[in-house]
Amino acid sequence: MKLSTRLALTVGGGVPVLIVACGWLLLSLITDDLRQQQDAQLQARATVVAKNTKNYLDAAGTGQPVVEQVRRQRLIKSASGMGVWVTGPTGTLRSGPQLPSAQLPYSAPKPLKVTVEGRDWLVLSLPVAIDRQRDRPNLWLFSPDTVEEELALVRRRVYVGAAVALPTAGAAAWAIANRAVLPLRRLQRRTSGLDPRTSSSRLEHRPTRIAEVDDLALTLQTVLSRYDEQVARTGEALATARSFAAAASHELRSPLTSIRANLDVLAGPFELEPAERAEVLAELVAEQERLVGLLSMLRTLAQGDLVEAEAFESLDLGELVQDCVDGLRRAHPGTEVSVRAASGLIADGWAEGLRSAVDNLLTNARVHGRVGERAATIVVTLRQSDRPGERTAVLTVDDDGPGVPPERREKIFERFWHGPDSPGSGLGLTLVAQQITLHQGQVSMSDRPDGQRGTRCEVRLPLTGVREFEHTLPLLRRDWLSGAAEASGINPGRG
Repeated sequence: MKLSTRLALTVGGGVPVLIVACGWLLLSLITDDLRQQQDAQLQARATVVAKNTKNYLDAAGTGQPVVEQVRRQRLIKSASGMGVWVTGPTGTLRSGPQLPSAQLPYSAPKPLKVTVEGRDWLVLSLPVAIDRQRDRPNLWLFSPDTVEEELALVRRRVYVGAAVALPTAGAAAWAIANRAVLPLRRLQRRTSGLDPRTSSSRLEHRPTRIAEVDDLALTLQTVLSRYDEQVARTGEALATARSFAAAASHELRSPLTSIRANLDVLAGPFELEPAERAEVLAELVAEQERLVGLLSMLRTLAQGDLVEAEAFESLDLGELVQDCVDGLRRAHPGTEVSVRAASGLIADGWAEGLRSAVDNLLTNARVHGRVGERAATIVVTLRQSDRPGERTAVLTVDDDGPGVPPERREKIFERFWHGPDSPGSGLGLTLVAQQITLHQGQVSMSDRPDGQRGTRCEVRLPLTGVREFEHTLPLLRRDWLSGAAEASGINPGRG
């Protein structure tokens, strides 16, 4: 059923009910007013009739027939249109419409309703004594009760008004409702042809100054926008999953082949020398660690491409950097690491992603900061930027290794790219670039500014309150695993 039809039926049925209800209330008020008015008129006339009745009774039996006759006529005239019954010492006087004496109440000091042969009468009795000691009523006044006739007329008019209002209100409500829902019908026609599965067109709505229609259009636009976002995120997730599978199958082929070859050597018919056996086992362990590291890197890259704003929280960057340095010292006791981390630097971030980025920066410095057999010396510094008006945390990681040639810094953040002498998977700095971009920061690699040999990696991250992550995450680049690693705003370094 259409909305306009519902409104027409509701109004068409509600208006007559409202008219009848208001009529019933009005009828009750009119009934009270009419009865009070009728009683007041009867009592007012009774006062005049009682005075003339007393004058008549005073003259009756005095031997003055002319006076008695005059006062009698005056009594009858004052009770014109009413019934009068007067009992006196000389007999009973009756005038006007009469009721049987059996129907007259003995005492009716206030108007009393009496029904005789289906007709209602109002009766009032008063004592009109010749002397002051007599208090028995001897004057009765009665008149037809006309209130019910007047009320019946009012009822008929109320019912006729309700009957006329039913179709009239229904038709008027239908016409008004049709006009009122016209913007809603236009909106329905515009949205009925939209199919998010087959078309990229979206709802175009002009304000109608009807709050409900404009709010509904805004809701539909929001739903379609969220649908587009979810479709895009689903596409990104599928692309990431495919890329993960393809990368894993491609990159795992070489280490698995090497592991199989070493296993064949160990299981071969020839007995190996202890030194040869130890060398094969060491290669197996190295390949296994490479597999684990590669899978861990791929997993973290995939998580970074799919992470949502809900995963972000307030983080103490000083504590996070110190934890990463402690982890490096435990895993590689021979590496010399010094750290100076300022406290109270709070940023909005994804803890797992930032931790993996710092771990990879430290690992990169440890691996590429070695010279021969000498372990790397790493200096880690975390401070707040000293640029005026900038609330940014600056993390620097310095090593004293051979450095990175400038010509290789253009490719260092590409996925799976690494130098010929690098033992890594080529994903470490790609993951760093992904996480710093995800946190709306910047990362750069350069020579050490103190003139010493080695490389400096500098990361700049906005502190809490600088940016709104929940509004910008969907707009960030999310194809580090599935797309080409070209990070805008990032100065390439080494990997």
